[in-house]
Amino acid sequence: MVQWTSTVGAAQLARQLQAQQPRPAGPGSRKPPAYRALADGVRLLVLEGRVPVAARLPAERELALALAVSRTTVAAAYEALRAEGFLESRRGAGSWTAVPAGNPLPARGLEPLPPESLGSMIDLGCASLPAPEPWLTRAVQGALEELPPYAHTHGDYPAGLPALRQLIADRYTERGIPTMPEQIMVTTGAMGAIDAICHLFAGRGERIAVESPSYANILQLMREAGARLVPVAMEEGLGGWDMNRWRQVLRDSAPRLAYVVADFHNPTGALADEQQRRALVDAARSAGTVLVVDETMSELRLDVDVAMPRRVCAFDPAGSTVLTVGSASKAFWAGMRIGWVRAAPDVIRSLVAARAYADMGTPVLEQLAINWLMRTGGWEQAVEVRRGQARDNRDALVTALRRELPDWEFGVPGGGLTLWVRTGGLSGSRLAVAGERVGVRVPSGPRFGVDGAFEGYVRLPFTVGGPVADEAAVRLAAAAELVRSGAGAGVEAPRSFVA
Repeated sequence: MVQWTSTVGAAQLARQLQAQQPRPAGPGSRKPPAYRALADGVRLLVLEGRVPVAARLPAERELALALAVSRTTVAAAYEALRAEGFLESRRGAGSWTAVPAGNPLPARGLEPLPPESLGSMIDLGCASLPAPEPWLTRAVQGALEELPPYAHTHGDYPAGLPALRQLIADRYTERGIPTMPEQIMVTTGAMGAIDAICHLFAGRGERIAVESPSYANILQLMREAGARLVPVAMEEGLGGWDMNRWRQVLRDSAPRLAYVVADFHNPTGALADEQQRRALVDAARSAGTVLVVDETMSELRLDVDVAMPRRVCAFDPAGSTVLTVGSASKAFWAGMRIGWVRAAPDVIRSLVAARAYADMGTPVLEQLAINWLMRTGGWEQAVEVRRGQARDNRDALVTALRRELPDWEFGVPGGGLTLWVRTGGLSGSRLAVAGERVGVRVPSGPRFGVDGAFEGYVRLPFTVGGPVADEAAVRLAAAAELVRSGAGAGVEAPRSFVA
């Protein structure tokens, strides 16, 4: 059985290796042998997620030609990587990247901090903000006033309340994407939507292409559903989606599903432009892959000068290739577990039928609350409050990080709720452990990758602002100092990230 799920061409790998910045040499240090530098470069690409885990590397002769080095150098580098657990090989199948046993792997998603810990710990684990009042209270009150007629029914609406389905459909239509209520299914949050899609389209053992990095909870949901995840590396910083990589993965791996967050990507904050969106839909259609687009961040544009491209489903209006997932959880409040799927009517009917064996339906009262918000204009006002909260928090956090940790690198996204931060060569897993000791909870990069990539990153959400953001940065700096000094060695890290 073939162990690799994607391939990296010789020219592509050579470009990535040549783009790496060499570490400054200390006084009296000697330049490492060529094979050692090559092995270290490949290992770093894997750990940072630039080359996916389980990616087939080019043959020794091909890479030697692309790098203009001897084949002996490449062979020695591959042998060093195999000895360290970063490469596996089999005669006739080639060599593919791996992460050695004992490295921190993403074992589960991110859980909210227990209430009893909130007084002593600054929680940067979950990208969720408090409810935008007074709109939550008003929405619940409005829902209660509209509840009596529904209380006289069975209360079972597997596809969602007809009134809410119509409102959601109308919102797509207003954005230039004609949509009927028959194309909408209301779900219990975006997680419920994606869980239903995975069970319908991707049985156990099916391949699902995912961005690398991607949203930790969705990756874990797919793992537990038995999917084989095929990572597609994102561009550096806010560059977003490399369409050559996507075309190659969709063509070579033929995944049943592909999952993307095109609007203020979680965790990087990148925003896909129209050209990328069109190309992604075209590539998925050509490969026969169903493209699941997570729009939960789409309303969180924080900077007015950011031009929002058309929705991805605008390039597939019938919904035959693109399944769109939306949610009230990020734009409004995480405690309001309302999500939805937009797809072709026959897909919606299949999802509704399959749902009868899962959660039966979404709570009526919460649907009525979102229905009240969307019908009265309260949704737009509540989302504007949310944007203001997130914008202020983002600016405060960015200022504090640049002051306390000037060697940490990140791009400032124009929307969404997260910063994706390169930690100056420190292990993200060790930082997470040290952070718990100094009173700040932060998720390490490997949670957002497949099989342990992104060890040199952490994700920081815009959940705190003002003096709390300042204190969070101070505590992160203290955690970084613990890791540098070796006192934060609660988790073993890859040696290239040991300070």
